[in-house]
Amino acid sequence: MIYPMKLKAPLKDYLWGGTRLKTEYGKETSLAKVAESWELSCHKTDQSIIENGADAGLTLEAYIAREGAHVALGSHGSRYPYFPLLIKLIDAHDDLSVQVHPDDSYAFEHEGEYGKMEMWYILDAEPDAEIIYGFAKEISREECRRRIEENTLLDVVRRVKVRAGDVIVIPAGTVHAIGRGIFLAEVQQNSDTTYRVYDYARLGADGKMRELHIDKALDVLSFAPPPCAVSRGEQLTIFAEYEMVIAARTEFFSVYHFDLHGRCRLQAGRTSFQSLVVLRGPLELSWAGGEEILERGDSYFIPADFGDYMLRGEGAFLLTEV
Repeated sequence: MIYPMKLKAPLKDYLWGGTRLKTEYGKETSLAKVAESWELSCHKTDQSIIENGADAGLTLEAYIAREGAHVALGSHGSRYPYFPLLIKLIDAHDDLSVQVHPDDSYAFEHEGEYGKMEMWYILDAEPDAEIIYGFAKEISREECRRRIEENTLLDVVRRVKVRAGDVIVIPAGTVHAIGRGIFLAEVQQNSDTTYRVYDYARLGADGKMRELHIDKALDVLSFAPPPCAVSRGEQLTIFAEYEMVIAARTEFFSVYHFDLHGRCRLQAGRTSFQSLVVLRGPLELSWAGGEEILERGDSYFIPADFGDYMLRGEGAFLLTEV
C-alpha cells in the first residue's frame, strides 16, 4: 500500500543562517540557528526520514530501494542513475558566499555526483534585498582569477533586487549568491558540490578562513553575462478555488506554486513522483485511503502512480516533479 509520506528534514546550521525555520516553519532542533532544511533529500550526506504510516523510520532512499526506482519514482524519475532532486528551504540571515556549480559532466568526473542546476522561489525578502546573478560584463578567465585573488570580484558581478514571488533559474556555470534578508525555496539537482570564489573574509567554525575553490571554479564558470535573471513564472488564474504559477520547467524538474483558497484535485501519475512543501497552512490532504493535516513547513513525498488526491484549506504550497 502506497500513501503520502511525511518527511523529516535534515537541518543545517551554516554560519549565515537565521532562526525563521524554527520560529515560523516549525523545525524542532537544539541548533541555535538553521540556515537550511533539506525538505526532500536522498543525498549521500543526509537523508529525509519518513515520519508517518507503515514505513515510518525508514529513510526515503531505503523505501525507494525496496520498492524499486521505476515503481517509486516513475518512468521519468527512474531514468537517472540515482535520486535526481534535492529541495531546500533557505533562511539567509546574512550574505551567502559567491559561488558556482559544475554541470553533470564535470561533477561526475571530479566529485562523483551530479552537477547542479537550481531554481529559487523567493518566499520573503527585506526591502532592497538582492541576489548576485552572473557577471555584469564579459570578462576573461585571467581577469576573473586576478579579481578573486585581489578580492575585487564583486566589482564585476550583476546585482538584482528581488521580492516575494520572484523566480530565478540558475544554470550550472553561473556565478551567484543569495543576499542577506532573503527567505526562499530551492529546487535543485541532487548535488552538494559548491565552488566558492568570494566569502567576505569570514571565518568557519574552526576559526580559519573558509576555503575558496579557485581552479575548479575557473574550469566551470561562464564568463559572459547571462540572460535576464528574474521572472514571475507563468501565472494561471482560471481555477475557481486556487491560483497556480508554473514557476519553472527545466530539463531536470518542473515546479508549481499553488495559492489555495478552497480545494484542489491533484494526481500523481506513472511518469513521476511528486514533492509537496507547505508554505502556508494548515491544509487538509485527503486520498482514498485516508487524510492528514499539513502545517507550514511540512514536506510530503507522493510516490509515482499514487493516483488522485485532494488538498483543502487556505494556504500555499510548492509541487515539484521530474
